[in-house]
This record gives sequence, C-alpha cells and structure tokens, in this order.
Amino acid sequence: MAVSNFGLSGEDLARAKRLAGLDEEESEPTPKIPMTSVEEMYPLLGRGALKGVRVAMLHGRLSSEEKDRTMSEFSRGEIDVLIATTVIEVGVDVPNATTMVIMDADRFGVSQLHQLRGRVGRGSAPGLCLLVTKAEAHSPAMERLNAVASTLDGFELSRIDLEQRREGDVLGESQSGARSHLRLLRVLRDEALIEKARAVAESLISDDPSLNGYPLLHNEVRELRELESSQFVDKG
Repeated sequence: MAVSNFGLSGEDLARAKRLAGLDEEESEPTPKIPMTSVEEMYPLLGRGALKGVRVAMLHGRLSSEEKDRTMSEFSRGEIDVLIATTVIEVGVDVPNATTMVIMDADRFGVSQLHQLRGRVGRGSAPGLCLLVTKAEAHSPAMERLNAVASTLDGFELSRIDLEQRREGDVLGESQSGARSHLRLLRVLRDEALIEKARAVAESLISDDPSLNGYPLLHNEVRELRELESSQFVDKG
C-alpha cells in the first residue's frame, strides 16, 4: 500500500485506515473486500464497514440527471461517502471532500492517480488519499504508486509517467510504447542532448535554409523527406 497523506491528524488517519480495512494495529488481518464493480461494492460497504453512514454510488451509466443530483447532495453534505468510478476524475469540486480511498490503485496510471486525488482536500480542511494495492513490493506498479505518494508536483509525476510508458514514436503517430524512430535516443534520458541538437539545427537552417553548404546533411534530409512522402502515399 502506498499512502499519500495531506496532513490529517493521527486520529483521522487511523479512522480512514479502519474504513479502508487497513488498520495495522489489528492482531488479525482484516478480511479484504473483493475488488468488484461499484454496483457490487456499494451494497457490500453499505451493509458492512459503512453501515449507518449515508452512502451513494456514482458511475458513468447513470443518467445525467442522476449524476447531477448525486453530486449536488454530496456537495451539500447530504451524502457522507461516495462510491464512484473514475467519472469523478475531472470537473468535480467539492470543498468538504477530504478523504479518498482508491481500490486497485495499481490499475491506474500516474497522471490519473494524480487527477483523482486532486478531488479531495480542495477546501480549508486537509485531504488524505489512500492507494490500496496488492502489487508486489518492487514491481513497476508499486514504484509508480510510491512515486505518486512521494510528491504533489504534477510536472515531476508527468516525467515519471513518461519514463514508465515510454515516449512512443515522437517522429510518428504512436503516443506511447517502445517503438520509435529514435534509434539511440530516449526523450527523457537524452533531454539535454536533444535540446542541444535542436539549437544546432535551428542555427544551421537560419544561416543556410537549403543546407547547400552541408551536402551530406542535405542528402540525409532529402532522403528522409522522400521516405516520409512514400509512406504517406502507401497509407493513402
């Protein structure tokens, strides 16, 4: 489990962990709630750990009217706990929402986790986000969760996300993955070298737009353009 603590008191943190089944002081391990859909988890929690608490669910298959009504009631404090899918990821601003528990957090990417936890702690009260996972201690998934838990810097997290997903083909159409026209370079690892190469290229083009003074480079650029043109025709 990775925990991102926005500054709740020890008592509040312990209570949040108990609700999530993560109380480390229990002598017997707390039975884990099956990782199920919102529709299945809603009655399980309502009859179990959250019995007596005003609970509602929110997911994308509800009508717009139902979603709006549920969010309005939650915002007014008429609902204590909202069991939801990632439909709440963006555009939700409820200042009195202070605690979020993300089940199966390893299934989400760095950026999405950062967006989700940004839904709590938006008012004057501090926020707490618990990331619950069964990922192995040294797995890429756990590294991702620990990264999210260690910083609130969105720019730093975007770099981590890019490192894990890879940059894709920055000279083509693939937006992620290992396949790329860059044979020897990596966008993040070789950032300084790429910036230097760009500056040199801009200087060359500024002084000699046709590259007539650099015949070898001129030929390389011409061949690259011809290759791109032929690939475009093949696709068309």
